[in-house]
Amino acid sequence: MKRSMFHNHLVFEDHKYPKHVYKLKKALYGLKQAPRQWYERLSHFLLSHEYERGKVDKTLFIQIADFDIILVQIYVLDIVFGSSNAKLYEDLVKAMQGEFKMSMMGELSFFLGLQVKQSREGIFVCQFK
Repeated sequence: MKRSMFHNHLVFEDHKYPKHVYKLKKALYGLKQAPRQWYERLSHFLLSHEYERGKVDKTLFIQIADFDIILVQIYVLDIVFGSSNAKLYEDLVKAMQGEFKMSMMGELSFFLGLQVKQSREGIFVCQFK
């Protein structure tokens, strides 16, 4: 199967079946509403797992358990999360991997033009440019 661009549209050509048309079950990427649909699905998932939406920033989700907190920040198709408790973090990763196809990028070191350095002394954020 070959993918090509034609007048800003993706065209799929299968040389085995040149006269066939493919019906997509879910076409999300590439559409103007794709980020909105992704946000709605992810926010519904988080709200159903007892997270609260931020009052000022609607892309921030918070869960407080006893004296611990876990934060989930959504930015377009990226998710950044952190917690004061390793178990809360591991539970979120497990739940999300059970629901979504996702890859873990590891410890946050660069995000939206900000360099992030994490150590025992704290978290340091720097913007060189």
